[in-house]
Amino acid sequence: MGCDGGTIPKRHELVKGPKKVEKVDKDAELVAQWNYCTLSQEILRRPIVACELGRLYNKDAVIEFLLDKSSEKALGKAASHIKSIKNVTELRLSDNPAWEGDKGSTKGDKHDDLQRARFICPVVGLEMNGRHRFCYLRCCGCVFSERALKEIKAEVCHTCGAAFQEDDVIVLNGTKEDVEMLQTRMEERRLRAKLGKKTKKPKAAESVSKSDVSEEAPGPSKMKAGKPEETSLDSREKKTSSAPRSAAAHGSSSGKVGKPLCGAPKRSIADSGESEAYKSLFTTHSSAKRSKEESAHWVTHTSYCF
Repeated sequence: MGCDGGTIPKRHELVKGPKKVEKVDKDAELVAQWNYCTLSQEILRRPIVACELGRLYNKDAVIEFLLDKSSEKALGKAASHIKSIKNVTELRLSDNPAWEGDKGSTKGDKHDDLQRARFICPVVGLEMNGRHRFCYLRCCGCVFSERALKEIKAEVCHTCGAAFQEDDVIVLNGTKEDVEMLQTRMEERRLRAKLGKKTKKPKAAESVSKSDVSEEAPGPSKMKAGKPEETSLDSREKKTSSAPRSAAAHGSSSGKVGKPLCGAPKRSIADSGESEAYKSLFTTHSSAKRSKEESAHWVTHTSYCF
């Protein structure tokens, strides 16, 4: 059973001992966190977004993940908390002028410096390679080092000037303690948003119900203005009945006959008991009538008659 042909086995080849714990290379871990997408494991390329736990993603990878509604979708821990595109923030990153990328190592004979990063802090100038703690603001998406926040204390963003609070500061690729703290903040924020939506819905329903009630129940103006036909008929009857009374009273008091009403028969001014001077003002008076001798005897002719 083996050991033929002059082979000399050793103990570690025949006896199975305890397995050694594999240690993760820290440099490789930092490169994977800061240069590759957490969801698709591809190289980060703009536009780059970050979630509320401080993980970096490619925006197109997040959109594809959200659009994939199949049951076979691989829902990992890295993206289980992302429910919509609003849960991520697009980052405003500052390019590192000293970063050459893959241009200098086209032949494969050049050492890749892992300490050199694509982006830097625009305030202090530290490179975003994982050796220094970086953070971003949820309100504007600007990225800068944590040292810049501590050295230049302000309530306004150092790059764009937007106002922010302590809750808006999110550490990128933080430790376990940082992730736990950010997760509690995220849950509290989403709970407040849900409660705010629930309080807005009853208020909207109350306003709609009040408007419906106001439309159905007639107001005081509508109650007074009800049955316009009846009120108009009553007012007409009152006016017609009061008109002859006022005219009769006026005529009896002054002795003069006023203007005839719409329904009353017309009377000539000659038959009235007015004075002759008053009657002469009208064309029906005898003085206004001309005789045949006084009337004109000339006739006008047009050119068409000749």
